Amino acid sequence: MTTRWLTPEEQRAWRAYIAASLLLEDAIDRQLQQDAGMPHLYYSILSVLSESPERRLRMTDLAERLKITRSRLTYAVTRLEKDGLLRREACRYDKRGSIAALTDEGFAVLERAAPGHVDTVRSFLFDRLSEEQVGQLEEISAAIAQGLQEDGSRPAADEVPWRRRSSPTCS
Repeated sequence: MTTRWLTPEEQRAWRAYIAASLLLEDAIDRQLQQDAGMPHLYYSILSVLSESPERRLRMTDLAERLKITRSRLTYAVTRLEKDGLLRREACRYDKRGSIAALTDEGFAVLERAAPGHVDTVRSFLFDRLSEEQVGQLEEISAAIAQGLQEDGSRPAADEVPWRRRSSPTCS
């Protein structure tokens, strides 16, 4: 098998992508730690729950939306639950499953943190792009995400993070 090495143009694009994604994630994480005392992942969990019906979501669905492993989500949810920002509820349909529910306190923390988060994302990402580039960013990102999730066929259970453990009905 012959290795398809990156062309000089692809190598530059790859390195620019890596630098930008790491720097942006670091900037967002620092801002959220400073303003809200939480990492970006915790903010993302609260945000996804705030947009869900009744501010509740099955843990497996939450892991899928966040594109993380169920064990990583469980660790984060345990911490957020300890801080009173969300609670876990038993699933009515499956005793092994659980639901994450955003508390009023968690929603209030999210509301306080959101303006600073949006300002950071806007200033470090969107303010640096033209309207056309924003559309291109969406298109490129969607193509990459779709390819990683599907790759032309249904991925095996261990190929995407949220499927790495068995997923009962409500977990």
